[in-house]
Amino acid sequence: MKRSRLTDDDIAQRLTALPGFRREGDKLVVDLKFKDFVTAFGFMTSVALVAEKMDHHPEWSNVYGTVRIALQTHDAGGITELDFALASRVVELSRGHGAG
Repeated sequence: MKRSRLTDDDIAQRLTALPGFRREGDKLVVDLKFKDFVTAFGFMTSVALVAEKMDHHPEWSNVYGTVRIALQTHDAGGITELDFALASRVVELSRGHGAG
C-alpha cells in the first residue's frame, strides 16, 4: 500500500466515505461512543489485531465508553492511503461493536 501523502483534495473526497471521521491537521480523527468500557475495550482489541496485520498503529485513547482514534502515516508526514484503509476497517469494526 502506498505510503505517500495524499493531496488535500484527495483527502476531502475520501473523507465523505468515512462516517464520523474528520481531518485535524495531518491526521484523520474519529470519536466513537460505546455502551460501556468493556465494549469500548473489545472494539480497541479488534482494531489492534487489524492494525498489527497492516503494520499501521493508531494513536488512541479510551475514557469509559469513548474511544478517540487519530491516524497518520508518520514516515510520510501526513495522511496516506494506509490511513484510509485502516479508517475503513475502524468504521466496519465500530458498527460490529455497537458504536453510536
